[in-house]
Amino acid sequence: MVLGHSTAQDSAIEEMVTEKQVEAVHRQDSVNLLIFIMLLTLTILTIWLFKHRRFRFLHETGLAMIYGLIVGVVLRYGIHAPSDINNSTLTCKLQTSPATLLVNVSGKTYEYTLKNEVGSEKQSNIQDNEMLRKVTFDTEVFFNMLLPPIIFYAGYSLKRRHFFRNLGSILAYAFLGTAISCLVIGSLVYGCVKLMEVTKTLKGPFYFTDCLFFGAIISATDPVTVLAIFHELHVDVELYALLFGESVLNDAVAIVLSSSIVAYQPAGDNSHKFDIAAMFKSIGMFLGIFSGSFAMGAATGVVTALVTKFTKLREFQLLETGLFFLMSWSTFFLAEACGYTGVVAVLFCGITQAHYTYNNLSTESQIRTKQLFELLNFLAENFIFSYMGLALFTFQNHEFNPMFIVGAFLAVFIGRAANIYPLSFLLNLGRRNKIRANFQHMMMFAGLRGAMAFALAIRDTATYARRMMFSTTLLIVFFTVWVFGGGTTAMLSCLNIRVGVDADADQMAVPENERRSTKTESAWLFRLWYNFDHNYLKPLLTHSGPPLTATLPSCCGPLARCLTSPQAYENQEQLKDDDSDLILNDGDISLTYGDSTVNTETIDNSSSRRFIGNSLEDAIDRELTCGDHELVLRGTRLVMEESEPVNLQASRKPIAM
Repeated sequence: MVLGHSTAQDSAIEEMVTEKQVEAVHRQDSVNLLIFIMLLTLTILTIWLFKHRRFRFLHETGLAMIYGLIVGVVLRYGIHAPSDINNSTLTCKLQTSPATLLVNVSGKTYEYTLKNEVGSEKQSNIQDNEMLRKVTFDTEVFFNMLLPPIIFYAGYSLKRRHFFRNLGSILAYAFLGTAISCLVIGSLVYGCVKLMEVTKTLKGPFYFTDCLFFGAIISATDPVTVLAIFHELHVDVELYALLFGESVLNDAVAIVLSSSIVAYQPAGDNSHKFDIAAMFKSIGMFLGIFSGSFAMGAATGVVTALVTKFTKLREFQLLETGLFFLMSWSTFFLAEACGYTGVVAVLFCGITQAHYTYNNLSTESQIRTKQLFELLNFLAENFIFSYMGLALFTFQNHEFNPMFIVGAFLAVFIGRAANIYPLSFLLNLGRRNKIRANFQHMMMFAGLRGAMAFALAIRDTATYARRMMFSTTLLIVFFTVWVFGGGTTAMLSCLNIRVGVDADADQMAVPENERRSTKTESAWLFRLWYNFDHNYLKPLLTHSGPPLTATLPSCCGPLARCLTSPQAYENQEQLKDDDSDLILNDGDISLTYGDSTVNTETIDNSSSRRFIGNSLEDAIDRELTCGDHELVLRGTRLVMEESEPVNLQASRKPIAM
């Protein structure tokens, strides 16, 4: 009886200890999350102060990194966890490290999960390691929770007019340019690795495939700092479109390219020797993964468009917004579960949703979805940059090699130059609207590295080579965001790039014959697609466009009547199509946006131009300033000196009710 009573008492004491440990872990997790929330709160307040004072020499992302650095220093060197006398070290001989270990202690079996390897020199401060490990998020959190809203918002907010006008150049920079950058950086870094072998400073294996992998992840540009300043200053729309389009697509290309390099296995082994069959296998995998991810993202967008068109969800705005949000986010997980790349899928899902589904949503849901993903994008982006600063001190397996760091910095700049300048020269051979030299210099300057490079680097830090890549990537991100991001306004002034540009006014300031030739040139990649989309896809997936009964053959009459919504018959004369301004029809430049028509006449040109706008603002006559704008730096303020406005006479047609 005494023995039984003692056993029961021991069990009760053990349960109490376990409950206290669980409660302590819960409190620690809450503190860790509170740290990140306070970082974001402090960043937002400082951003407001910077915007109020118009201070543009440090962007919010650079500021978030600085706050992360400060907190990381405090956690690493200012706080030490008390030692736990219950910790014990046991030795047993195993060939491999099991993911789950069952330990029998005094007749009771306990389950332990593998976290990571702990070196012998770190066993003494295992408690401090545990505290730092708590603020180190699982890498899957970045890919599954933080990256999807960032990438989706990039596609959902895409300015399609300027994007498609420069589609050929954007694709060249994103695909061919990223591949060139990967090869150049990988080759130069491999030369640096060989030099490290000669000088005996290399501590572990570092193969050419590792160098190519580093070239792929560091080729993912993320000029969020530059583009935010561009947007605020209204920089030339062509430059903005080139930079934005390249950065959006080359993130996707870099992810697929890095996955293909990882999958390179000659003859099924891990010899890292060159093999022509393995190379073609990697190229085929790249094309297959990219095209499959693209198709999956577009298909999800199409399904969402059909659901929102053929149901009456618009009568319940909360349900409509919730469905849109869930189906958009699920695209990422669907692609990852099928072995494709979620980033590529969610990007093209965003583009498809903006082109089709957005037109089916109610006005409230249109506003909600835009604001929701804008907010998620803002918070996720600043969270990642705060975490970068934190990781510099809390990550426990850094490998800093000065020779590799210097070689990587040089390789990144040379790789960016090999991407921009030769491709710009070749593209200008076929472009009437040339990519000017100052644009090329700005694109070279704006090749910042950011969230995507960091997320790809931190995903795998198991080997010596990967840890060295991660540590070096962190330093490259810090340098480019602080130095290049902070110097954007000064570089705009130095290169005489226009700011304060109104896209519509700038378009009308171009002579008619030049606009017509430029329009014909820029639309050639899009013209074939436009007619099919305008006549068939838009009427099928939205309430806009000509009724399918007018475009499909007469034999398809019943099907056409079934798939055409009643609103399509009402909107035949009032098509909501943001892309028709890319097409030159019968020698006229028609900009089709919505239900109002504006005829403009300038003093020097008596010919009328027909424009259609999607809101009252586009139909109302405005004073549009044309000509060059001079950028003057006065302290931290930017002053634009405007030229004389051009008078426009506008007439509005009554809207059919």
